[in-house]
Amino acid sequence: MENIADNDEERTNNMDVMMRTVHTFVMRAGRMTAAQKRDYETLSALWCIPYRNEALNFSELFGNNNPVTVEIGFGMGKATAIIASENPDKNYLGLEVHTPGVGKLLGDIRDLGLENLRIVEHDAMDVLKNMIPDSSVDAFHIFFPDPWPKKKHFKRRLVQRPRTDLLAGKLKKKGYLYMVTDWLPYAEFALDELSVTPGLKNMYQGFAPHQEWRPETKFENKGKKADRPISEIMFVRE
Repeated sequence: MENIADNDEERTNNMDVMMRTVHTFVMRAGRMTAAQKRDYETLSALWCIPYRNEALNFSELFGNNNPVTVEIGFGMGKATAIIASENPDKNYLGLEVHTPGVGKLLGDIRDLGLENLRIVEHDAMDVLKNMIPDSSVDAFHIFFPDPWPKKKHFKRRLVQRPRTDLLAGKLKKKGYLYMVTDWLPYAEFALDELSVTPGLKNMYQGFAPHQEWRPETKFENKGKKADRPISEIMFVRE
């Protein structure tokens, strides 16, 4: 007779191995402009939070108790800076491994005088597991993540279980997860994965309508020019 408890333990162990060993990104060589390099070198100490195996205290980090949004993979940070500048009553933590993008966003923080935005330059999965307390995040923004279109790479997709279980556990009650992609197969895949993630509920029937407050990104414009549909997904923590 099959031992259900042993199977559950084995499944949990396999998921843990996947979370530790399979990255959702690749380190692409990116050339920094002189301005990005200068801003990265001079501003990192001000607004970049070093990765460490220790939970953050958002109240201490931002100096207030405002809601916190975590953006995973902000790219060059254009949308991140605009959203933060338009919502000074909310705090934003951007997670990114692309150094030129970090340098660009640091310059935007300075130029826009943003006091509500910080950056962690590290693998988002490590940051989520080790630095983000459970039930502490008001929103996750995931804009145009790598779709990993080849089937052999599906395991690298960010928005899938068990990664979505981890995200759900970090959300406060009524906190939301907002994903946008221009790759329809990934959108359909993510919608299915989120729909079976414990604790999450779709805020709409199927895909979400366009959220007017979200600025368009370079990836969105490229997708539209290539006639790819822009799919938006919003789930809330029950």
